[in-house]
Amino acid sequence: MSKTAKKKMTPQEIEQRLIDFASRILDLVEALPKKATAKHIGGQLMRSGTSPALNYGEAQAAESRSDFVHKMKVCLKELRETHVCLRIIEKRNWFQPARLTPLLVENNELISMFVASLKTATGNNDGKPSS
Repeated sequence: MSKTAKKKMTPQEIEQRLIDFASRILDLVEALPKKATAKHIGGQLMRSGTSPALNYGEAQAAESRSDFVHKMKVCLKELRETHVCLRIIEKRNWFQPARLTPLLVENNELISMFVASLKTATGNNDGKPSS
């Protein structure tokens, strides 16, 4: 885990980290091979990899705790989808590991941050709202 992930980050720092991640995802998508298969997965990756930054911004303006939790869950789902897309790209051998590994590491760290945040926001260990 990076030093950034270990300390408590402000919402602005988390948002900046998500924006940086989205930018790196877009760079990767632009570098994909010009094949139908890469175009398909690239489109999916572009949507899921940029969505967390946008949804996190919405979460910061949530109208209620349940609205905040819902938007944070959307971010987490999109990060998990991004992880699967990156793993498919890894399996296809379209890039050297040195290009993908840092993105996979950052993706996992972001997932961990959102899981922890949801545990805090919901007051339990499974990330589901308490009844």
